[in-house]
Amino acid sequence: MKHIDVIIIGGGPAGMSAAIWCKRLGMDHLLLEKEEKLGGQLTKIHNEIIDYPGLYAKNGKEMQQEFAAYFHNAGCLYRLHTKILSIDVSSKTLKIQQGNKIEELHFHYLVLAMGSGPKLLEVPGEREMIARGEVYSATADRYRFKNKIVAVVGGGDRALEGAILLADADATVYLIHRSENFKARSQYMDILTKEKNIKVITNTQVTAIHGKKCVTSIDLLNNKGEDSTLEVDAVLLRIGSKSNSELVKGLVKVAEDGLVVTDRIGQTSNSAIYAIGDICTNPLFSSIASSSGQAAIVAKYLSLLLTKKHLD
Repeated sequence: MKHIDVIIIGGGPAGMSAAIWCKRLGMDHLLLEKEEKLGGQLTKIHNEIIDYPGLYAKNGKEMQQEFAAYFHNAGCLYRLHTKILSIDVSSKTLKIQQGNKIEELHFHYLVLAMGSGPKLLEVPGEREMIARGEVYSATADRYRFKNKIVAVVGGGDRALEGAILLADADATVYLIHRSENFKARSQYMDILTKEKNIKVITNTQVTAIHGKKCVTSIDLLNNKGEDSTLEVDAVLLRIGSKSNSELVKGLVKVAEDGLVVTDRIGQTSNSAIYAIGDICTNPLFSSIASSSGQAAIVAKYLSLLLTKKHLD
């Protein structure tokens, strides 16, 4: 069985930053990523990124290329297309699968950097819609919906920003929110009240999504118990994100909201397991910059621990 001092699960900004620091500090490390390339959620960001000091990117794809280039130049060790089958905390082993090959790896420390993913409504027809590839970016895909009807579900910044972009591209937009209180910034609320192409439906939930080849309609239920059907050409879900912590539930402490609980240095309830990035950070405070900072803290701390182990 191969032994590796630090294994990092997840190849987004947090995971890549952790690997870069491990390499810089001379630690034996390996990053495992289930997808075909590094970057995590970066490629799904279509707006400019201006809040990462020293690096401007016109979109997430450009930043992903910058991160990946730096990562490769640093000589970090990694594997793509790698699925984690199980984690045994008592023996400190991972069972992984890469293609048809199944392998076990032993670690001293494990760093969780699996990030987060979009929340789902969990209603009939939703997963079928996603499986058909009907997942859109309001920024990149807005012009395809000119003169069409789009439902945007949610009440935060992303929901309102998406609705406004689509309306500006001459789509008819139904903004559907389960409450009458929006969490979006005032700048979006001010624009929303002036947009003629946006129809706001509050105190209402989507209960089903219909369509065999593509979305054709959605079912709605308001807080008075009244149901209705709305014909639409597309549905954009903007109801927030959730931590990708399913793999480690039962192994480390996980809060009710799904976030992995850590202390100030990123240690979880298991002293051999650490967490960084969106898997342990409230979405309100999440950023690429903070993920990189968390990675640096954990890597530096693990370097101290490993140095002590070797000295002992």
